[in-house]
Amino acid sequence: MKPIRVALVGIGNCASSLVQGIAHYREDGARAGLISEWVGEYGVGDVEIVLGIDVDARKVGRDLSEAIFAQPNNTTRFVSELAPLDAPVIMGRRLDGVAGHMTGADERGFQPADAPDASQAAIVDALKGADVEVLVNFLPVGSHEASEFYMTCALEAGVAVVNAIPVFIASDPEWESRFRSRGLPIVGDDIKAQIGATIVHRMLSQLFASRGVGVDHTYQLNTGGNTDFMNMMDRERIGSKKQSKTEAVQSALSKKLDASDIVIGPSEYVPWQKDNKICFLRIEGKQFGDVPMHLEMRLSVEDSPNAAACVIDAIRYCRLARERGEAGALVAPSAFYCKHPPVQMAEEQAEKLLATQYGAYPCAAE
Repeated sequence: MKPIRVALVGIGNCASSLVQGIAHYREDGARAGLISEWVGEYGVGDVEIVLGIDVDARKVGRDLSEAIFAQPNNTTRFVSELAPLDAPVIMGRRLDGVAGHMTGADERGFQPADAPDASQAAIVDALKGADVEVLVNFLPVGSHEASEFYMTCALEAGVAVVNAIPVFIASDPEWESRFRSRGLPIVGDDIKAQIGATIVHRMLSQLFASRGVGVDHTYQLNTGGNTDFMNMMDRERIGSKKQSKTEAVQSALSKKLDASDIVIGPSEYVPWQKDNKICFLRIEGKQFGDVPMHLEMRLSVEDSPNAAACVIDAIRYCRLARERGEAGALVAPSAFYCKHPPVQMAEEQAEKLLATQYGAYPCAAE
């Protein structure tokens, strides 16, 4: 079976977890921890990462098998040995992909390579030369110009996209139409976690609604110590992130809350947490007799494997869509795996649509 050849833009913690995960499930024959063991006829081992794109001096020029463990990456290493992948990490284009406060800070920040930024033609040639079929956007939050640059490259190279960050591409009608007109599928925007803050917040909100408890106020405050949280210390970069997470929760409530009654987003960078993310969640409402009640929850998860579990499925849906001649935003995969899809729907509705359209049933792994 022809492998699904994938390029990763941004060789950070999420890329590390994804690459490690493919090796783990391919070599060890493990199944636990997968959302979907199979997507169509494709298993995790059918995904092959063939190209990396980054701008950090500690990653550019190295094989992907080495670059994913270079600083400032700090996610859990769950694969003890990783053979060379023959997948080079090439120089990309900075644009707004590197926040000013993260350069020259210390080993926890970014150290841009001395090499000149790559041209659009160079990135397109690299994608074509590696026979890439799907590009995954793992750039830092707030990388609007850089994301649009790589989306343009993907369109020119004839490559499908999984947009894992909160820059609105699949959910933007103009960008979505460009993918549709080129006959290319896209899954996006802003990947959900396997069991993360937003998906838990959505499910609890749906529980309140289904049990007749009105929600008056809610917040979701998150802390972490990876480069994602360090990047989001620049509050100007998190507008789309807050919008994406807030809309994902609002869509699950029985009644939309005023902006002053719902607060969702990154709260603080705590270096010693590394890739561990802690969510503090509170929902206040009124139950039978208009009597007040509240729920408080603390969630602690390793952030990047949480995202990689969804990305590995989204990649395989892109292959299925290409085989079926589908183009543009993939409605069901985007709704199930992303926070800001073109069409918001409840998880169970998206899961049923996946089964109807693709014969795929998430959560099939034991």
